Amino acid sequence: MPIISMPVPGFSHAELSWQMFGAIVQPLAAKHRYVTYDARGTGLSDRTAIDFSLEAMLRDLEAVVERCGLDSFILASWVSGAPVAMKYAATNPARVSHLILNDAYSKFSDISESAAYKAGLPLLDADWVVFTETFAQVLWAYANPEFGRAFAEFIRVCCEPEVMRAVWKAWEDYDVTELLPQISAPTLVVQNKNSRWFSTDVGQRLAAAIPEARLALIDDITYAPLPGLISEFLESTGQPSPSTPAAPESTFRTVIFTDLVGHTEMMSRLGDERGREVLREHETITRDVLRQHDGTEVKAMGDGFMASFGSVTKAVECAIALQRAFAERESDEPLNVRVGLNAGEPIEEDGDLFGATVILASRIAARADGGEILVADTIRGLCSGKGFLFADRGEFVAKGFEDPVRLYEVRWRE
Repeated sequence: MPIISMPVPGFSHAELSWQMFGAIVQPLAAKHRYVTYDARGTGLSDRTAIDFSLEAMLRDLEAVVERCGLDSFILASWVSGAPVAMKYAATNPARVSHLILNDAYSKFSDISESAAYKAGLPLLDADWVVFTETFAQVLWAYANPEFGRAFAEFIRVCCEPEVMRAVWKAWEDYDVTELLPQISAPTLVVQNKNSRWFSTDVGQRLAAAIPEARLALIDDITYAPLPGLISEFLESTGQPSPSTPAAPESTFRTVIFTDLVGHTEMMSRLGDERGREVLREHETITRDVLRQHDGTEVKAMGDGFMASFGSVTKAVECAIALQRAFAERESDEPLNVRVGLNAGEPIEEDGDLFGATVILASRIAARADGGEILVADTIRGLCSGKGFLFADRGEFVAKGFEDPVRLYEVRWRE
């Protein structure tokens, strides 16, 4: 059963958390498919994104869920990530199988009335190093000095001072109290008895407001008991058996492959730094256009992308928009991209697509020249009457296939 472990904005680093919070992460990852990510503005994420509203945090979680292709999962959260988790669980009951809330709160007053918050806020505005050392060693892990010293350094690596200030400011608008009775997933509320941020009353009120929630009190600020508590909780609430996995899902999709022509030669000519800069521009354009046309990025492959669409029409429109975006780009270094499309019923597994439909789409892309869009006859037939202009490019037998496939070029230039 997969677990999505939500980050605490300002306090996450996908790479370093493996050691910093190894007592939690490593046991869970040994038993589950463990999915985590960095909050915006934090860790390895874009440091300039500082919208930490509930809505923004929900969008990030939804993006991770969709990218992982998860229909159902355990959702685990900590502190300021918990209100986001509770809102998601209340509005997506079919997806959250179990909800884990650690030192959680449902409204700003639960945290703003604490002595730790009142002491930490002026320090955050005054001095970054003093704030991180005080927060970690006095306001958080005062009973564990070794952990506190490491935690202070970890915070400074996780984010910049202005990001942390934006995080604390966003807390003022957090309130999901009215949603608590709507949470239907089995819920475990874990509360640190010695926390200087939350009294046990906060955890008790939370557990009482969520139907049939269970409250567990611990006295370890590193959360080391958590993996054992989660295992016991899942066993007692009927965790689905991992011994009978669901069959891979097969649905109709349009698959698109893109490939940057002359990538190797470009990198050799421009050098690593400039070449990578151009490649990043190619990636940004591609992802922006995919997002605008409701495409799902399956994977990036260095100099190209694989994506899928539920709509054939949107897939072709996206391919045209891609070529126009690259053609209209103003630069002394052109980006010549070839595109290939095919439609069928690929096998979907762990967020990836497999099967003959995918392989043929890749083979079709390889037949195109830079600036061209080639599609299988299946695509042309499904786009009949949609206003696209196709040119017959004849038949070819793709490697690994017995029957010939007729190709068509999509004319996209005005």
